[in-house]
Amino acid sequence: MFRTALRNVLAHKARLLMTVLAVMLGVAFVSGTLVFTNTISNAFQNSSAKGFDQVDVAVKAKYQDDKGDTVGKTPELTQAMLDTSAKVPGAASATGVVNGFTAIADKKGKLIGGGFQSEGGNYWGGKDARYPLKSGTAPHGSGEVAIDSETAKRAGYKVGDTVRISVDGPVLSPKITGIFTTDDGNVAAGGSLALFDTATAQKLFGKAGTYDEIDVKAAAGTSQAALKTQLDSALPKGLTETTTAKKLADDQAEMIASSMSGLKSGLLVFAGIALFVGTFIIANTFTMLVAQRTKELALLRAVGASRRQVTRSVLLEAFVVGAVAAVAGLLAGIGIGAGLRALMGTIGATVPDGPLVITSNTVLSALAVGILITMLAAWLPGRRAAKIPPVAAMSSLYATATTKSLVLRNTLGALFSGAGIAVVIAATSMSGSDGQAPMGVGAVLLIIGVFILTPLLSRPLIAASAPVLRIFGISGKLARQNSVRNPRRTAATASALMIGLTLITGMTVMAGSLQQAIDKMASSAISADYIVSMANGNQLSPDVDKTLTTTSGITASSPLRNAPSRIDGKTEFLTGVNGSAIGKLTDLKVDSGTFKVAGTQVVVDDDTAKSYGWKAGSTFTTHYEDGKAQQLTVSAVYEGNALIRGIMLDNATLAPHQTDPADMQILVKTADGASSATKDKLEKALGSNPAVKVQDKKDLSDSIAQVFTLILNMVYGLLAMAVIVAVLGVINTLAMSVFERSQEIGMLRAIGLDRKGIKRMVRLESLVISLFGGVLGIGLGVFFGWAAGELIGSKMATYELVIPWARMALFLLLAGTVGVLAALWPARRAAKLNMLSAIKSE
Repeated sequence: MFRTALRNVLAHKARLLMTVLAVMLGVAFVSGTLVFTNTISNAFQNSSAKGFDQVDVAVKAKYQDDKGDTVGKTPELTQAMLDTSAKVPGAASATGVVNGFTAIADKKGKLIGGGFQSEGGNYWGGKDARYPLKSGTAPHGSGEVAIDSETAKRAGYKVGDTVRISVDGPVLSPKITGIFTTDDGNVAAGGSLALFDTATAQKLFGKAGTYDEIDVKAAAGTSQAALKTQLDSALPKGLTETTTAKKLADDQAEMIASSMSGLKSGLLVFAGIALFVGTFIIANTFTMLVAQRTKELALLRAVGASRRQVTRSVLLEAFVVGAVAAVAGLLAGIGIGAGLRALMGTIGATVPDGPLVITSNTVLSALAVGILITMLAAWLPGRRAAKIPPVAAMSSLYATATTKSLVLRNTLGALFSGAGIAVVIAATSMSGSDGQAPMGVGAVLLIIGVFILTPLLSRPLIAASAPVLRIFGISGKLARQNSVRNPRRTAATASALMIGLTLITGMTVMAGSLQQAIDKMASSAISADYIVSMANGNQLSPDVDKTLTTTSGITASSPLRNAPSRIDGKTEFLTGVNGSAIGKLTDLKVDSGTFKVAGTQVVVDDDTAKSYGWKAGSTFTTHYEDGKAQQLTVSAVYEGNALIRGIMLDNATLAPHQTDPADMQILVKTADGASSATKDKLEKALGSNPAVKVQDKKDLSDSIAQVFTLILNMVYGLLAMAVIVAVLGVINTLAMSVFERSQEIGMLRAIGLDRKGIKRMVRLESLVISLFGGVLGIGLGVFFGWAAGELIGSKMATYELVIPWARMALFLLLAGTVGVLAALWPARRAAKLNMLSAIKSE
């Protein structure tokens, strides 16, 4: 039986090629994902470990107050603490670290980096071991700066150039005195790093005479644990906390591994989809091979082979095919991992240098996945082959499915589909987080149900194409009949394409609906023309608001200022606003009361009001960050959204209780409305500051939607793998179908159907099957998109379903194109058959 199985594999190399390719692509996706994520994770971990070379114990301020509340000022690391740290037994040196947001502009005045990765710090003394100088000298005084080599390379800066820099105030123009190398993770991720001398950094970051961290280097022979113990004894109790470099490196490695696990899981989901689609092809291939070898298998049974031996022979074939595909997929996956690693650099996502990481787990996973998936998919056809009675098989009477089996299949499919639809609809009535798991279960049940019912659905849906196919004469009629001749085969072929298009359509529906919801939210909640904020999302200096209020053409403005407080024993953030102007800058729907923000009168969003049991006219007591208490009155309850929510009170009431006020955003209304000229005017008034963003409502909604667009494009790219596998499935099915129908095709040629007619028949058959899969996929995708939107709508009032008709037409066209392209080789092969040889074939 072993020799027989090997002979069958070698005898059907061409037939099994597409199956090998389908499995190989899925395995390549899995192994490529593992290689890529392991390589990136290893590179970042090695880079972060190097960053701790110059520190053995890090000292940081401990954030707490007497009650353990989060409200209060963080203790500061003073110069005295630095001096004490440097003198403890076992300490070789101590370095004071200062850091903060620092935006660097390129030569065109645009921000370098992504904003969130734009950092600044201090260069310690004349030679800082943390930042080896590549060229130039250390910065001294407020007019000098050193920048990292990657930023210098991207922007074309060199030593001696003047660069525009902003922290949170006016734009500075220091001279670049040095360019340094660094293992900083932000720089590795495409950010920037600017270093000033310590005194300048402390002044710029508002930390005069204090530090964010103290890095202590151990003397020779002193362990990190021993040095930590000495520092804990010498430094003030309750104000500082110490951590060894080993602990910091381990925590960093764990954080990197955790962040990479999300990416790995996401990519493996799409790899799983590709493999899931591939199982249809494998099952289809082995089903057809078994059907074509009915007499051969019957003869084996007649000469003494048991049912178990027949099943094992089919599984052995699957093992050989899976092993070959798994090895090829592993090699292709290593190439994919290396290619993705290189691609990161070309799209601007800088990653630290490091070797390609191929672990034993990656190799074992690739082999296991390839072999197991193939054998599992081949098990049912093998089991079916073993059940063929020898006599019935030799007389070719054991081929058609019984009525009982079809009824059982359709009943089972209807039950799965009905349960899936019921669970999905039930999940739409739940809140966003509670409904996710049930909806996922319902979606799986529905897809399984539709797959089981696909043979039943194929007849009416393909029959609907009859009027169009009549245009192509006898070729069109034959194509339709061939499509429904074997519903199970047609169903398995169409289902592979259906799954890919279901996911693509569902994501497109959600993305389009979210985009419209965000646009509505921005236009309905904000009547201001512009929103001013920091590029990294940090707080704005109050000087920005002062500058804007003195700029001509501005009719109203209000900063949005966050401040922590305690209400009923819970931490609650207040939003300080310009009470006299906020009504002109927002267009919030008021549920009850009169919208008025002045003195002790505040407005509260509906969710907050509900959580505290407030309504218009309610009073409550708040404890500000300075510890003082004040009674406030709710003048109105408004509908909050993702852009504006919370408790709003007048800044005149809030400011006396703040020690260091800062604004998150500033809403601005102008006399001329939103225009490019007005925007340029505001940017110039703020000194063309690269750290400050001036956005109109469209810019704001686009920046939020950009994230969804990026994710959608990634999903399209990843799901393309599933579509490619589905194409292979269509090619495989058609090629084997042509082989199976050789005698029929020879007869058609003999009675007058020319080669063009044969080609047209095969192409139309492929087109019909592909469009059938496309229609099912798009229909399911719209349903899932609607259902997921219902969950999103429970948290986003402006969400409503948007059907992307143009995109759906494009997807249907894509399905048709897949069918036409997939049929090229099988159609050509069918047309080249010798009619006499084909008629004599069995």
